[in-house]
Amino acid sequence: MAQRDWNESYANGDLPWDTGAPDDHLVAAVKRGAVAPGRALEIGCGTGTNALWLAAQGFDVLAVDVAPLAIEQAKKKAAGAPRCRFEVCDFLAAAPAGGPFEFVFDRGVFHIFDDAEVRARFAERVAKLLTPAGQWLSLIGSTEGGPRDTGPPRRTAREIVADIEPRLELVELRADYFETNLEGPRAMAWICLSRQRAVPAEPSTRRSQ
Repeated sequence: MAQRDWNESYANGDLPWDTGAPDDHLVAAVKRGAVAPGRALEIGCGTGTNALWLAAQGFDVLAVDVAPLAIEQAKKKAAGAPRCRFEVCDFLAAAPAGGPFEFVFDRGVFHIFDDAEVRARFAERVAKLLTPAGQWLSLIGSTEGGPRDTGPPRRTAREIVADIEPRLELVELRADYFETNLEGPRAMAWICLSRQRAVPAEPSTRRSQ
Protein backbone atom coordinates (compact mmCIF):
# COMPACT_ATOMS: atom_id res chain seq x y z
CA MET A 1 0.00 0.00 0.00
CA ALA A 2 1.42 3.39 -0.97
CA GLN A 3 1.83 5.59 2.08
CA ARG A 4 -0.67 8.40 2.36
CA ASP A 5 0.50 12.00 2.14
CA TRP A 6 -0.46 12.90 5.70
CA ASN A 7 0.38 16.57 5.34
CA GLU A 8 -1.96 16.79 2.35
CA SER A 9 -4.73 15.22 4.44
CA TYR A 10 -4.40 18.02 6.99
CA ALA A 11 -4.23 20.64 4.26
CA ASN A 12 -7.48 19.31 2.73
CA GLY A 13 -9.25 18.59 6.01
CA ASP A 14 -9.59 14.92 5.04
CA LEU A 15 -9.38 13.67 8.63
CA PRO A 16 -11.93 10.90 9.32
CA TRP A 17 -9.98 9.89 12.43
CA ASP A 18 -10.22 13.35 14.01
CA THR A 19 -13.38 13.23 16.14
CA GLY A 20 -12.54 16.30 18.21
CA ALA A 21 -12.90 14.28 21.42
CA PRO A 22 -10.39 12.14 23.35
CA ASP A 23 -10.48 8.49 22.36
CA ASP A 24 -12.91 6.46 24.48
CA HIS A 25 -10.45 3.58 24.92
CA LEU A 26 -7.69 5.90 26.08
CA VAL A 27 -10.05 7.58 28.54
CA ALA A 28 -11.22 4.22 29.89
CA ALA A 29 -7.65 2.96 30.39
CA VAL A 30 -6.73 6.03 32.40
CA LYS A 31 -9.98 6.19 34.38
CA ARG A 32 -9.79 2.55 35.46
CA GLY A 33 -6.17 2.96 36.55
CA ALA A 34 -4.64 0.67 33.92
CA VAL A 35 -2.37 3.59 32.99
CA ALA A 36 -1.08 6.01 35.61
CA PRO A 37 0.09 9.60 35.02
CA GLY A 38 3.76 10.02 34.15
CA ARG A 39 5.87 10.87 31.11
CA ALA A 40 3.80 10.05 28.03
CA LEU A 41 4.49 9.89 24.31
CA GLU A 42 1.75 10.04 21.70
CA ILE A 43 2.79 8.88 18.23
CA GLY A 44 0.72 10.32 15.40
CA CYS A 45 -0.95 12.95 17.57
CA GLY A 46 -2.80 14.72 14.76
CA THR A 47 -4.39 17.94 15.99
CA GLY A 48 -3.56 17.12 19.60
CA THR A 49 -6.90 16.20 21.18
CA ASN A 50 -5.67 13.07 22.98
CA ALA A 51 -2.37 14.63 24.04
CA LEU A 52 -4.11 17.64 25.56
CA TRP A 53 -6.54 15.38 27.40
CA LEU A 54 -3.65 13.34 28.83
CA ALA A 55 -1.92 16.54 29.96
CA ALA A 56 -5.12 17.61 31.73
CA GLN A 57 -5.05 14.29 33.63
CA GLY A 58 -1.56 14.99 34.98
CA PHE A 59 0.64 13.39 32.30
CA ASP A 60 3.73 15.16 30.97
CA VAL A 61 3.17 14.67 27.26
CA LEU A 62 5.37 14.75 24.19
CA ALA A 63 3.14 14.44 21.14
CA VAL A 64 4.66 13.84 17.70
CA ASP A 65 3.40 13.59 14.16
CA VAL A 66 5.06 13.23 10.78
CA ALA A 67 2.81 15.94 9.29
CA PRO A 68 3.98 19.51 9.98
CA LEU A 69 0.45 20.83 9.40
CA ALA A 70 -0.90 18.51 12.09
CA ILE A 71 1.62 19.86 14.59
CA GLU A 72 0.84 23.42 13.54
CA GLN A 73 -2.87 22.83 14.19
CA ALA A 74 -2.14 21.07 17.48
CA LYS A 75 -0.06 23.97 18.76
CA LYS A 76 -2.86 26.40 17.90
CA LYS A 77 -5.36 24.22 19.73
CA ALA A 78 -3.05 23.96 22.75
CA ALA A 79 -2.61 27.73 23.01
CA GLY A 80 0.27 27.29 25.44
CA ALA A 81 -1.41 24.64 27.60
CA PRO A 82 1.05 23.29 30.21
CA ARG A 83 2.56 19.79 30.37
CA CYS A 84 2.21 19.19 26.62
CA ARG A 85 4.77 19.63 23.82
CA PHE A 86 4.19 19.06 20.11
CA GLU A 87 6.99 18.20 17.68
CA VAL A 88 7.32 17.09 14.07
CA CYS A 89 8.92 13.65 14.09
CA ASP A 90 9.07 10.57 11.86
CA PHE A 91 8.95 7.95 14.60
CA LEU A 92 10.69 5.25 12.57
CA ALA A 93 13.47 7.57 11.43
CA ALA A 94 14.33 9.33 14.69
CA ALA A 95 13.62 8.55 18.32
CA PRO A 96 11.74 11.37 20.07
CA ALA A 97 13.67 13.18 22.78
CA GLY A 98 12.49 13.24 26.37
CA GLY A 99 12.29 9.52 27.12
CA PRO A 100 12.08 7.09 28.65
CA PHE A 101 8.30 7.18 28.93
CA GLU A 102 5.91 5.52 31.35
CA PHE A 103 3.21 5.47 28.67
CA VAL A 104 3.14 5.40 24.87
CA PHE A 105 -0.10 5.80 22.90
CA ASP A 106 -0.95 5.53 19.24
CA ARG A 107 -4.34 5.52 17.64
CA GLY A 108 -4.05 3.97 14.21
CA VAL A 109 -0.34 4.45 13.47
CA PHE A 110 1.21 1.03 14.06
CA HIS A 111 -1.28 -0.59 11.68
CA ILE A 112 -0.55 1.57 8.62
CA PHE A 113 2.61 -0.37 7.75
CA ASP A 114 1.98 -3.38 5.50
CA ASP A 115 5.49 -4.77 5.98
CA ALA A 116 5.71 -6.99 9.07
CA GLU A 117 9.38 -6.09 9.49
CA VAL A 118 8.47 -2.41 9.70
CA ARG A 119 5.76 -3.07 12.29
CA ALA A 120 8.25 -5.15 14.28
CA ARG A 121 10.74 -2.27 14.12
CA PHE A 122 7.99 0.08 15.32
CA ALA A 123 7.33 -2.20 18.32
CA GLU A 124 11.04 -2.49 19.04
CA ARG A 125 11.44 1.28 19.05
CA VAL A 126 8.50 1.61 21.45
CA ALA A 127 10.09 -0.99 23.73
CA LYS A 128 13.37 0.93 23.82
CA LEU A 129 11.55 4.13 24.79
CA LEU A 130 9.56 2.64 27.68
CA THR A 131 10.58 2.66 31.33
CA PRO A 132 10.90 -0.76 33.02
CA ALA A 133 7.22 -0.62 34.04
CA GLY A 134 6.10 1.31 30.96
CA GLN A 135 3.04 0.47 28.87
CA TRP A 136 1.95 0.97 25.25
CA LEU A 137 -1.70 1.32 24.22
CA SER A 138 -2.27 0.92 20.48
CA LEU A 139 -5.53 0.98 18.52
CA ILE A 140 -5.13 -1.25 15.48
CA GLY A 141 -7.44 -1.95 12.53
CA SER A 142 -9.08 -5.34 13.07
CA THR A 143 -10.05 -8.26 10.85
CA GLU A 144 -13.27 -8.45 12.86
CA GLY A 145 -16.44 -6.89 11.48
CA GLY A 146 -18.10 -7.04 8.08
CA PRO A 147 -16.65 -6.21 4.66
CA ARG A 148 -15.69 -2.58 4.04
CA ASP A 149 -13.90 -0.68 1.31
CA THR A 150 -12.78 2.26 3.43
CA GLY A 151 -11.34 2.77 6.87
CA PRO A 152 -8.18 1.61 8.62
CA PRO A 153 -6.01 -1.26 7.38
CA ARG A 154 -6.88 -4.65 8.85
CA ARG A 155 -4.36 -6.63 10.87
CA THR A 156 -4.91 -10.11 12.27
CA ALA A 157 -4.40 -10.99 15.92
CA ARG A 158 -1.68 -13.39 14.80
CA GLU A 159 0.18 -10.59 13.00
CA ILE A 160 -0.01 -8.34 16.04
CA VAL A 161 1.29 -11.01 18.39
CA ALA A 162 4.13 -11.88 16.00
CA ASP A 163 5.12 -8.21 15.69
CA ILE A 164 4.87 -7.27 19.36
CA GLU A 165 5.31 -10.30 21.61
CA PRO A 166 9.07 -10.87 21.21
CA ARG A 167 9.72 -7.28 22.25
CA LEU A 168 6.92 -6.53 24.71
CA GLU A 169 4.61 -8.49 26.97
CA LEU A 170 0.99 -8.51 25.81
CA VAL A 171 -1.40 -7.49 28.57
CA GLU A 172 -4.67 -7.21 26.67
CA LEU A 173 -5.88 -7.74 23.11
CA ARG A 174 -9.59 -7.36 22.46
CA ALA A 175 -11.90 -6.23 19.69
CA ASP A 176 -13.99 -3.05 19.86
CA TYR A 177 -14.88 -0.13 17.61
CA PHE A 178 -12.94 2.83 16.28
CA GLU A 179 -14.62 6.17 16.86
CA THR A 180 -14.62 8.29 13.66
CA ASN A 181 -16.48 11.29 12.29
CA LEU A 182 -17.77 9.29 9.32
CA GLU A 183 -21.36 8.18 8.87
CA GLY A 184 -22.20 4.51 8.43
CA PRO A 185 -20.91 1.32 10.06
CA ARG A 186 -17.93 1.77 12.36
CA ALA A 187 -14.72 -0.11 11.72
CA MET A 188 -13.58 -2.66 14.26
CA ALA A 189 -10.31 -2.18 16.13
CA TRP A 190 -7.97 -4.25 18.24
CA ILE A 191 -7.36 -2.55 21.58
CA CYS A 192 -3.83 -3.69 22.33
CA LEU A 193 -2.13 -2.99 25.65
CA SER A 194 1.42 -4.22 26.13
CA ARG A 195 4.19 -3.49 28.61
CA GLN A 196 7.93 -3.58 28.95
CA ARG A 197 9.22 -7.11 29.51
CA ALA A 198 10.64 -8.12 32.88
CA VAL A 199 12.10 -11.27 31.27
CA PRO A 200 12.62 -12.20 27.60
CA ALA A 201 9.93 -14.13 25.74
CA GLU A 202 10.86 -17.81 25.79
CA PRO A 203 10.00 -20.35 23.05
CA SER A 204 8.45 -23.66 24.03
CA THR A 205 10.96 -26.32 25.02
CA ARG A 206 8.42 -29.14 25.06
CA ARG A 207 8.95 -31.79 22.44
CA SER A 208 6.13 -33.65 20.73
CA GLN A 209 5.80 -37.26 21.85
